[in-house]
Amino acid sequence: MKKYCFIFPGQGSQYVGMGKDLYDKYLYAKEIYDQAETILNLPIKKLSFEGPDTELRNTNNTQPAILIHSIVCFEILKNRNIEPALACGHSLGEYSALYCAGVLSFESVLKLVKQRGELMFSEGLKKPGAMAAIIGLSESEVIELCKNSKGVVVPANFNAPGQIVISGEPSSVKAVCDQATIKGALKAVMLPVSGAFHSPLLRESAESYKNFLQTFEFNRPKFPIIPNRTGTVTSELFVVRQALEEQLINPVLWTKTITSAINLGYVDFIEVGPGRVLAGLVKRIAPNASVISVGKIDDLEKVS
Repeated sequence: MKKYCFIFPGQGSQYVGMGKDLYDKYLYAKEIYDQAETILNLPIKKLSFEGPDTELRNTNNTQPAILIHSIVCFEILKNRNIEPALACGHSLGEYSALYCAGVLSFESVLKLVKQRGELMFSEGLKKPGAMAAIIGLSESEVIELCKNSKGVVVPANFNAPGQIVISGEPSSVKAVCDQATIKGALKAVMLPVSGAFHSPLLRESAESYKNFLQTFEFNRPKFPIIPNRTGTVTSELFVVRQALEEQLINPVLWTKTITSAINLGYVDFIEVGPGRVLAGLVKRIAPNASVISVGKIDDLEKVS
């Protein structure tokens, strides 16, 4: 029997129509969406199934929508006796992983993600930030460019070798993009986001969110987790909680996360939720790994 590591996507994986086929086929998918709408007081079904894309892309809508779709996909896999021995998620996806490991209840994870999305959205309005993807430079080169730039700009996502996202003040992010191009980057592309996620610009929101987090009960994980903050495997509850508290203003160590899983002997990954972004990243980090993306009914046939 295969030993699976489940990986859960974050913001940017959403698309209009996600979850509709699952909602139409599975009674418990309907129940999850209906319960989520009641708890969140958000029209998640309409946003996910019909859009418009401009509304779905708003951070405060995107995050709950991706979370719910990932939970539905997980429950369908679980119902087919396909469960993980290890889990991790990219940024927002870490919340999906924590729900699936039993660390957070359904109601708790929904309320936390709603608050997280609202804080990040409002922070972007108060203190506009920017993010950009730098393709083709090493981690050390991108770190150095950020260090030497004026203003606030930091590496935010170490996604894969040669693919790093930076975050910070718009002018500083743009300046690093320009310098990256001069240094020989294949691409330096500004991303369509309104906030400087995983940067010091979110410090105020992170402090508020940390206080909010402390009002929720966390349970010991049923299987090991790899938090974004550390990129190393843990089953310790205090490590999981602390990593979540620090996640908003620290980088996503995705390359290290997947490398840790590979070093533990995991070669079979299932991307649980919308899109195939993480599948692409895993293949860049570990070309010999097997990755199946499960976000639609047709995808389920690929898993055994």
